[in-house]
Amino acid sequence: MSFTFTVFKGDTSGAPKKSTTTKPKELTGDNVLIKVTASGLCGTDLHYRKDDMVLGHEGVGVVESTGPECKVLKKGDRVGWGYEHDSCGHCHQCLTGAETYCAERVMYAYANRDQGSFASHAVWREAFLFPIPDAISDEDAAPLMCGGATVFNALHAYGARPTETVGVMGVGGLGHLAIQFAAKMGCRVVVLSGTESKKEEAMRLGAHEFVATKGKTELKVSHPLDRLLVCTSAQPDWAQLVPILAPGASIHPLSVDQGNFEIPYFPLIAMAITVQGSIVASRYVQKRMLDFAALHQIKPVLEIFPMTEAGIQEAMDKLEKGQIHFRAVLKPQ
Repeated sequence: MSFTFTVFKGDTSGAPKKSTTTKPKELTGDNVLIKVTASGLCGTDLHYRKDDMVLGHEGVGVVESTGPECKVLKKGDRVGWGYEHDSCGHCHQCLTGAETYCAERVMYAYANRDQGSFASHAVWREAFLFPIPDAISDEDAAPLMCGGATVFNALHAYGARPTETVGVMGVGGLGHLAIQFAAKMGCRVVVLSGTESKKEEAMRLGAHEFVATKGKTELKVSHPLDRLLVCTSAQPDWAQLVPILAPGASIHPLSVDQGNFEIPYFPLIAMAITVQGSIVASRYVQKRMLDFAALHQIKPVLEIFPMTEAGIQEAMDKLEKGQIHFRAVLKPQ
């Protein structure tokens, strides 16, 4: 016996195509069948819109059935999932809570290409599903599963303290969440953006200071930045930014860009600056992020689209043109 459900795949044309995926009806191990209720659209999804694979990795849904080895989830529970779907469970990285760096990690686009969050259903391991707190709606939870987890991880996993001044570069899908998380952690938040156009919204989201960078050779901030979260889609002008970093500051590049990472060499050494790479959050951090967001009412700013071929294409086209304010969420019809 098998179970067939609707999915939306990438296509060489760049337009999403409705298709189906079939899975065994009888679940094995700790696998869980989920009915998708919302999916975020992440910038990473754009990289695969021409690939023959099911799109989407910011999924939220309701448990419909569970495998024989499931111990926590039950039918009717609300859950979410993100970029990682599995890991070996026994290597050094897995045993120390860093399973996102497991050599056998199972990630979006690299495995399980027959399913994703642009779909009616999905089957994932219970061990990589996250209960959604009652205080967070399905629509708000979806962008947190990757975008929210990514920025929270840069703060939580690398020791951000409430006494820090945190810079957030870029007020977009990642940046508007980073502002909220850093502010609610008690940090002084300095937002860096090209123009003044997003100043009012950045301040409403929790920023304490806003600096427009376009056309300026020298930037001025009230306090040097102890930590800088780079949330822009392209690399910034490091010669412009390094002078406003505090000694011992850390830089967290969070978006994906092509080419090499280049930064002035001597200031890096003289100011003891750390460039900290990171990928998506571990399960431990992901769960803490959801609890933190629920407690502090951290919510993404959303645009809702129907989960149809036309709706997905419209959302992806707008995201590619930089016209989404700030996160797109797809809702099954």
